Amino acid sequence: MTTGGLTVTKESEHAIRHIALFATPIFVLHGLLVAFGAIPSTNFVSEPLSLIVLALWLAVGLYHYFMPLRSSFDLVLRFILYQSLALAAIMTTTGFLQPFATALVLLFLAAHIFFGQKGYLLSIASVVIAVLIDTLIRLPSQPEIFLMNMLGLAAILVLGVSIVVVVNSQETKRRALLRSQKQERLQADRVVTIMNNLTDATFSTDAHGKVTMYNAACLNLLDTNQSLKGKQIGELFQLTDDSKTAVDLLQLLTAATRTTRRSDVRHTYSDGEEIRLELTIAPIKSSFGDQRKGSQLQGYVVIARDVTKEKSLEEERDEFISVVSHELRTPITIVEGTVSNLQVLMSQPKLPAQSVLASTLETAHEQVLYLAKMVNDLSTLSRAERGVADNAEVIDVAEMVQRLHQQYQKDATTRGLHLNLDLAPKVGSINASRLYTEELLQNFITNAIKYTNEGTVTIIVKKSSHMVNFAVKDTGIGISRGDQQKVFNKFYRSEDYRIRETNGTGLGLYVSAKLAHKLGTQITLTSRLNHGSTFSFSLPSSDESPAETKA
Repeated sequence: MTTGGLTVTKESEHAIRHIALFATPIFVLHGLLVAFGAIPSTNFVSEPLSLIVLALWLAVGLYHYFMPLRSSFDLVLRFILYQSLALAAIMTTTGFLQPFATALVLLFLAAHIFFGQKGYLLSIASVVIAVLIDTLIRLPSQPEIFLMNMLGLAAILVLGVSIVVVVNSQETKRRALLRSQKQERLQADRVVTIMNNLTDATFSTDAHGKVTMYNAACLNLLDTNQSLKGKQIGELFQLTDDSKTAVDLLQLLTAATRTTRRSDVRHTYSDGEEIRLELTIAPIKSSFGDQRKGSQLQGYVVIARDVTKEKSLEEERDEFISVVSHELRTPITIVEGTVSNLQVLMSQPKLPAQSVLASTLETAHEQVLYLAKMVNDLSTLSRAERGVADNAEVIDVAEMVQRLHQQYQKDATTRGLHLNLDLAPKVGSINASRLYTEELLQNFITNAIKYTNEGTVTIIVKKSSHMVNFAVKDTGIGISRGDQQKVFNKFYRSEDYRIRETNGTGLGLYVSAKLAHKLGTQITLTSRLNHGSTFSFSLPSSDESPAETKA
């Protein structure tokens, strides 16, 4: 409810209603004592008039308590009626110099609370007017009334103004406190909003390491939905370093005198799963303490970031560079040595036998082809990783596999093999990267020809439902169960002597797995040692899956 531009709170209304309930009967009792002659008064007019005025005043006070306010107009009407009856009781019964008149101070206070400065001044003005009217009426018969009324008015005004000044002072402090609290809540809300929008797990703790604030990422990192507030942060993590030595997070906090970072710690979950963390610890210091003592530690901010993937990629990159450099060193050394030998032989006055030169050149050529194959595999892997040439296009499946069959027919014939094509009719088309699809099939075909000493290599293309199924089947040496789990690892080559007899980079099937992933499919391997292998994968047919084609 608002009156005069001010908002009337429930607390204010409650306080005034209780004043009306408890104070009014006391002052009415004082008026009755005057009316019945127990207390002398120069303002007493008559017993019937006093009783009527006092009864009305008591009735208004009780009504104000038991009947809640309905509107601002209702409040104004009640206040005018209440103050008018109070002034009438003073003028007809007790007089302005009696303790009874102090009830007007409460009216000043109520006017100030409900109606502000204007209501407060109007309430004082009504009392001053009532005193002047009472003085003018009684002055002819009671000359001393002027001094008595002025003294009473002065006492009422001094007391009323003093109380309102004190209330105003307290109200100013209260408003300043409310502004400060509002600003503090705003800042706290901003901090909470910032924390909850951070992707890294962020904890705020007190000086003893107890969590006071955290964001949603903390729950995700710790894999819990329980409240973390009030818990020791050191108890939330099971930390170890690279040497498997336990790390106490609370000790890290207490040892941090400035922002520190550690990326060599691991957190182990209750089920044994382990992740690698990067911890950033920042002490929170306050400068509001004693200047002689300097800043005081208020707590810590701890940021925990899961860097398992980044660390794995970093280690994988280092391993990749190490293995590639090692794998390249061997053929380069052989080529360099072979060419040097050839130069020496060519410099001899009498050239060695043609077979010796041919053997030397063949060795160099084989190693150059090995290097070219490795470079080609690395180039294909790089394109797949970077997404180069991954644009999908509609591919005529029959045309593509027939071309690949013709392309590798000569290589198969050279090794005494039959390269067969089992192509189902009306296989239709697919919507995929032509480069990735052809590279994947080429890797399977070349591997099948390389590791098949006799028999056949068959390119199989069938159609089932909305999928086109590709497979390359051979009658070669096969792959053992143990090796089947590892052949898609980079640079892996089986210890089988028949594989060691052939040149290979160990990258072919690793690149194939990457290409299959880019195509959105998965390679299926079926193999039995000494009975051959079958590598297969499936892609959606663009003829029967238009929605997938558009995607």
